[in-house]
Amino acid sequence: MIELHYWPTPNGHKITLFLEETGLPYTIKPVNIGKGEQFEPAFLKISPNNRMPAIVDMDPAGGGEPVSVFESGAILQYLAEKTGRFLPEDLRGRFTVLQWLFWQVGGLGPMLGQNHHFNRYAPEKIPYAIDRYVRETRRLYGVLDTQLHGRDFIAGSDYSIADMAAYPWIVPYENQGMKLEDFPHLQRWFEGIRVREATRRAYAIADTIEGRTDLRTDEEARRHLFGR
Repeated sequence: MIELHYWPTPNGHKITLFLEETGLPYTIKPVNIGKGEQFEPAFLKISPNNRMPAIVDMDPAGGGEPVSVFESGAILQYLAEKTGRFLPEDLRGRFTVLQWLFWQVGGLGPMLGQNHHFNRYAPEKIPYAIDRYVRETRRLYGVLDTQLHGRDFIAGSDYSIADMAAYPWIVPYENQGMKLEDFPHLQRWFEGIRVREATRRAYAIADTIEGRTDLRTDEEARRHLFGR
């Protein structure tokens, strides 16, 4: 059983996408980041960077004590290796997937996150910051669009953890100032993942999580997320 410490954010969605695709048994432990639950000592023991998601594998390969993993990219790789799915075994295929997974966690996620922050949540509109991150978002969309030209998925013909990592960050494309029709290969890929049954289930789970608030108006949530 996988214990998933989760909140419905793009990084949280990555893990439910994987778990729903594989059918690996899991339970959700909500971490209300708007209430500061990511700073509680029990959570910090498994995620010392005070960020979710994190997992605890209660039945790790080889037995023994439960294994905890934090950071969404590491979690996806761990689960892929545990199940033998969505990460190729051959050298070239494996590192194609891992390169694009690291591209997402090192670039796509952080840059689009800054886009969201300065466009929607910053207490004052800073034109330079908004322009800088919208432009970088457009560049990254272009990189992904080029990679998807002639490929079904990011790493080739097979769906992988690289796709699961990137897709949730494209979902709020309108809030990022993007139009998918400007990126036809990315748009085709996006629509293909959107209609997968596992994707539908993962996002339906997100809708059941109680306690979500609007960061634009919830001052307590803003203090926890932006002030600590």
